[in-house]
Amino acid sequence: MATNNPFELDAVPRRVMPLIFLVDTSGSMDGAKIASLNVAVQESLKDVGEISKNNSDAQIKVAVLEFSSGTQWMYPQPIESESFKWQDLRAGGLTSLGAAYSELNEKLSKSHGFMAEPTGSRAPAIILLTDGQPTDDYRHPLEKLKGNPWFKAGVKVAIAIGDEDTNVDILAEFTGNKEAVLTVHNVDQLKKIIKTVSVTASQVASQSASVGVSGNGSPAPADAQSQVVSSVTNAVDTDDALKNVDQGDSTANSGTDDWGNW
Repeated sequence: MATNNPFELDAVPRRVMPLIFLVDTSGSMDGAKIASLNVAVQESLKDVGEISKNNSDAQIKVAVLEFSSGTQWMYPQPIESESFKWQDLRAGGLTSLGAAYSELNEKLSKSHGFMAEPTGSRAPAIILLTDGQPTDDYRHPLEKLKGNPWFKAGVKVAIAIGDEDTNVDILAEFTGNKEAVLTVHNVDQLKKIIKTVSVTASQVASQSASVGVSGNGSPAPADAQSQVVSSVTNAVDTDDALKNVDQGDSTANSGTDDWGNW
């Protein structure tokens, strides 16, 4: 902001780092799952807003895509995290994950999507939350998405809500590695892991040396993904509230799902 002091320079504009949630709102998410998700993301965004406010290099903007029998963005454009107003999601319908991938691919564009920020964009952090397997063709849309330079450069984490119908292999196709897939088994774990992943991904991606995509279309050099996975792994190993969360191929807590305590 300019002042009357002729020797004081204007602040350098901050690049924008999109934090994107892909949220399964199919019928099986009804009840405790969607209710606790609504609370957890809303609470997590307060911390994300503080991270953004205190970051002199990057501003974090939030976008939410829900998918069930179709897809819908909570808002047409990403909103500053400090002022983001969460709208409670409702569950019903199928699990159109392929449609969500197609919509995400469309928006990860500098010419006509979310990455067309005047001050420049950083690679996004993308968090996928789902409790089931896709009911549409997801492989073809995912292959297209994997060819998107912004997606390649971004941080990707998937949260499997319960192990009854989720498939770690399918989610690992999205994240690029199984260690970035986390399976929760109850409401408390879901709320805790959403906050842990949201805050960690925001901190790392907004401070990463990766500011986006290089001119030749290749991913910007960065190890943001490995940093996030390492931080989340440490949290799962050391935080008592997350000790029964399964990471990657782990099935240590398989069969312990309990979604009745809400």
